[in-house]
Order: sequence, then structure tokens, then C-alpha cells
Amino acid sequence: MSPLAALVADVVRPRLSVEPRRFPPVAMPSLAWTPEVEAATAHLYERVKAVIPPVEWPFFAPYVKAINELKKVRNAVILAHNYQTPEIYNCVADVVGDSFQLAREATKTDADVIVQCGVHFMAETSKILNPDKTVLIPDSRAGCSLATSITAADVRELRRKHPGVPVAVYVNTTAEVKAEADICLTSGNAVAVVESLGVPEVMVLPDQYLAAWIATQTKVKIITWNGACEVHERFTAEELRAYREADPDVTILAHPECPPEVLAEADFTGSTAKLADYVKNRSPKKVVLITECSMADNIMSSSPNTEFVKPCNLCPHMKRITLPKILESLVHMREEIVVDPVIADRARASVERMVNLKI
Repeated sequence: MSPLAALVADVVRPRLSVEPRRFPPVAMPSLAWTPEVEAATAHLYERVKAVIPPVEWPFFAPYVKAINELKKVRNAVILAHNYQTPEIYNCVADVVGDSFQLAREATKTDADVIVQCGVHFMAETSKILNPDKTVLIPDSRAGCSLATSITAADVRELRRKHPGVPVAVYVNTTAEVKAEADICLTSGNAVAVVESLGVPEVMVLPDQYLAAWIATQTKVKIITWNGACEVHERFTAEELRAYREADPDVTILAHPECPPEVLAEADFTGSTAKLADYVKNRSPKKVVLITECSMADNIMSSSPNTEFVKPCNLCPHMKRITLPKILESLVHMREEIVVDPVIADRARASVERMVNLKI
């Protein structure tokens, strides 16, 4: 059986529906800055003192202490994307990483509650992989320009135009779009996923720039869509050349969601996890990370010998997630992610095919 035939023959495992959990109410904890709070959070401040001034910590610390205590009450785990702010990433998150790492780790947790500190499609993915768990997102308005760039109807029309060509969709898509796909992929595993299909042609949707980069890494013909990340497409080749002219020894690391002319100026291209690994393993003297600017803040503490030049393109959606909203989410058990079971079963097949690949 060919790899594609095996993919098509894959069967979605039946899932039993369960009654939603009922969580007992809890009171909003005190948010006063006290000697007790200072002592309880001192070890966490050590992780972020390079990027959070001492004058700001008395605001963050009570939330950090309250969230970490309430996680135990709720049997909750916090998943945080690499683009979250340092006080979230370093002080309350249980699992951090790129979208692939978070999707994979979401399948391993034995917590009753998953709090997704990222954007909406990530929370949907966690719910798809954990239908019997309660999945919360602190602000449901945290969206994604890629996720809104394509619909399930668009995918069906592309299948009509390209019969027999498998569809690989970026995890940065809605559950409805994942339900129309054969398999999902992320920037960290994109080439391996495409080549795992064993066919000469694959649709990679919806990020045109990620697809263009994949096409340079494989002999598989790539058909794509015109979606783009609003953060990464703002970078320009001129910016990168200016960094290089200012310091010829600087190392430029770029995310594959950037336009091709930007990637052509970079020294290395990879997912956020691979960018972090590059810095950790190679310890370059000075680095420019061409991605969302919180990334540099988050890996700075583990790379003290590297100087970070930080171009600051912020993701407005990621920045909707804050410590106060995380605490409110755990206190009031909101905002809960609900995915139609029929759509979830179909979407789960495409996500699990990605997660289960031996790559």
C-alpha cells in the first residue's frame, strides 16, 4: 500500500461523548503585593529580571502566585506559545513551545483543564486532541490572520480543481479547515510531512510564504493559497541588510512565514523551536530573530552569552493573553472552547496523522 493510500485508509477512532464537567466556584484571590508574595515568587523573578524591571514585578507577582496556586486547585495545565510575554512564558506556563510542540504535548497531559495561552486555533487543536477535557482560552478574540485567510469551502473548491492531490494544512487554521485536510503540518515539520505522503504533488495551505519555502526544500511540487501571517510579512529584505551593514558579524535567524526575499538574507530559517535551538546550541555572539519580538525576551535568560537585537513586530492576537485574563479564566472557567463533534472527529484525523508521524 502506498503512503497516500495508507493515509486515506486511516480510520478515525470513535469517541464517546461525556457530560461537561462542573467545577466548583472559587473566590478571586488577593492581588496585594506582600512580603509573602515577594518570597514565593522570587525564584521566578530571577528568570525574567533581564526583561522585566523591578518596579514592574510587584504588579505581575501577585497574579503569578495566584495562577500557580489555582492551577493545582483546578488540576489545570497552561500551554504557552513562544510568542507569549515573558511573565507568562517563564512564570506560569507548564509547557512552552511552537505550535507543533504544544499540539504534541496536549496529547500527553493528564490534567482536567488545559489553558491555552496562544491563539484560538491552538486552543481548538488542544480540544480536538482532548475531547474529554475542558479547554480554555483567556481571550477568545485572540485570532490569526492565517486562520481567517481560508475556509472549508475554499479547500473543497481546491480539491475540485486539483483532483487526487492530497491537502496538507498548516495548524494555523480553523477546525473546519482541518476537517477538510488529509494531514496537518507546522513550520517545524512541514518538509517531512509533505515528503511523508509519497506523492509528486501536494497542496500546502494557506500560508503562501511557508509553502514557497517548502518548495525550495523538496522536489515535491507545491500548490498553495494566498494567506500570510500579518506579523512575518511585515519584515523586509532591506531591514535585514541594514542589520548586516550595522554589524557584519550579526547572525540573522528567520521564520519561514517571512517572504522569500527576507529568507534569502537570513543565515538560517526555521520554526520558533528551531530558532531557539540554534541560539542555545551555537551560542552566536549577536542575533537578530526575524519573528514576533517576544521570542527574544523568552529565550534571553537561557542564552546569557548572546546579545539580541530585537526588531519589534508584535502579534496583536498573542498579546490579548495577559496574566489578569489567565487568572480570570481559571477563577470563572472561561472562555471554554467547544468544537462540533462531527467536525472535531474529522479534524482530529488530520492532526493525529501529523502528531503520530515518526519524524
